[in-house]
Amino acid sequence: MLSRSPQPQVVIVGAGFGGLQAAKALAKAPVDIALIDTYNHHCFQPLLYQVATAALSPADVAWPIRAIMRAQKNVRVIMARVTGIDVQARRVHTSEIDLPYDYLVLATGSTHSYFGHDDWAPFAPGLKHIADATEIRRRFLLAFERAEVVEDEAERARLLTFVIVGGGATGVEMAGAIAEVARRTLRHDFRRIDPRKSRIILLEAGPRLLPSFPEHLSDYATRSLQKMGVEVELNRTVTGCDAQGVSLGGDGGDRIEAATLVWAAGVVASPAALWIGAEHDRAGRVTVNADLSVSGRPEIFAVGDTASIYDPDGKPVPGIAPAAKQMGSYAGKLIAARVLGQTAPAPFAYRHLGELATIGRKSAVVKLGFFQLTGFLGWLFWSAIHIYFLIGLRNRFVVAINWLWSYMTFQRGARLIGVARQ
Repeated sequence: MLSRSPQPQVVIVGAGFGGLQAAKALAKAPVDIALIDTYNHHCFQPLLYQVATAALSPADVAWPIRAIMRAQKNVRVIMARVTGIDVQARRVHTSEIDLPYDYLVLATGSTHSYFGHDDWAPFAPGLKHIADATEIRRRFLLAFERAEVVEDEAERARLLTFVIVGGGATGVEMAGAIAEVARRTLRHDFRRIDPRKSRIILLEAGPRLLPSFPEHLSDYATRSLQKMGVEVELNRTVTGCDAQGVSLGGDGGDRIEAATLVWAAGVVASPAALWIGAEHDRAGRVTVNADLSVSGRPEIFAVGDTASIYDPDGKPVPGIAPAAKQMGSYAGKLIAARVLGQTAPAPFAYRHLGELATIGRKSAVVKLGFFQLTGFLGWLFWSAIHIYFLIGLRNRFVVAINWLWSYMTFQRGARLIGVARQ
């Protein structure tokens, strides 16, 4: 059995944006870091929808965690699943090993929320991991292949109907990308079907798309999608999902027969709050203090989608990558200050950098404070920002080349259909 290092032990659970940033902020601190994640890779979630719609391959948006942290000698990467936390003994229990900690950072992210209907998950997958994206891609492309050979007209129509539930950024981006593939990429590839006749339906329970954006940008996104042939249905709540389609609320109990459903309607935090017995909000996010620590547990911090905290204006900090990175960096710097006996930084203050969403080819909406863009200029800005935040020069180059090629040729280079698990 290895003896424990005399240096403070920092355990970081989750190698997403927040977890990686916390580890990097501790690079020069005299601590030993254990970075735990269920997967061996970090995934750039904002571009997962492009994997799901065959524009990029998984390797373009994911990188091995060990490679990312290779140069930081005080980090030990552990691929394991956390099963529980003993806050009294200060130990993290995992599927592989138990780890003691002096400081604990919970950066476990979130998963899909079906609002109490988890039985819908097999029929309407969400988009949080590489496996989700490749499964959606498989279903999406397979629908066209089956429509090409099926004889029944009603079944063909069902196969060529694609429903996206949720009108936030992910839903808007998915709807635009699917429409682009159906209307442009695949239009000459089949002999018995015309992919351009596919129905792409975007359902939103609220009164408008992109509710966090200004209303005029939401309206622009709606009009842009409709020009691409997307059917945008607002104020429509889902009451059921099954293998044949989706049921909607309202008069008449509407029903949409569809072979491919994508869930982009909500998220719920990981069970981190239950692991440590902490207070949490309705979405399961841990209620944290102004320094991101857990009440009564100054050695435990929650960041990113795991944390529930408000900005200086009293608004909840959104569950987006910039917020997670800011929180992770703050938690790491605070731990480093404590270890070194330095003055702790001021309470965490979230700096909102803006919001972006792309709407298919050459169109996007961008809001950065008073700075707003739409259309082609918005798309160029959106592309540049996402390429900039990718990890590694190779990935930036590959993604840029793929996007340029797709823009010029309307082609999608990752149209592979995997075999479904039995």
